[in-house]
Amino acid sequence: MSTRAAAALAATIGASLLVIAPAEARPDVVSYRGDYAPGTIVVKTNERRLYLIVDSDRAIRYPVGVGKAGKQWTGTAQIEGKYRDPAWAPPADVKRDHPNIPDVIAGGSPSNPMGVAAMTLSGGGQYAIHGTNRPQSVGHFVSYGCIRMYNDDIDDLYRRVSIGTPVVVTQR
Repeated sequence: MSTRAAAALAATIGASLLVIAPAEARPDVVSYRGDYAPGTIVVKTNERRLYLIVDSDRAIRYPVGVGKAGKQWTGTAQIEGKYRDPAWAPPADVKRDHPNIPDVIAGGSPSNPMGVAAMTLSGGGQYAIHGTNRPQSVGHFVSYGCIRMYNDDIDDLYRRVSIGTPVVVTQR
């Protein structure tokens, strides 16, 4: 094989690895100014970012997927429950839009949209911060109002917060 052909083959293989490489956790400690107490989760839907407030000057920032047009919400809630490999029952509006979805998808199933962990939010049980089996959806407007994270990121956040943690969702 010529050097030129070998270089072309190596470039092709390298490019294909970039395309199929799994998404990685991306939390960053960043400078953050705001009026939130340490331990508060702040989701900025327009940024598609979740911030866990560390102190008056810093936060841990994660990329997230958020509600698509017509499905976004803002407000305050608290983490009401924490679950590893949760089963998922689609809410009525998801079931209405996708009637072929099963009534329940077992935890750990590759078709379960909750990923490796979920933290349900107060206010009726409709919304959660959860992992995803579709990492390419993180960073986009994709959900029915839930906050989607890479599985490694939800695992990290899950270990850092507890039931009762305040959650603020804004569009800014």
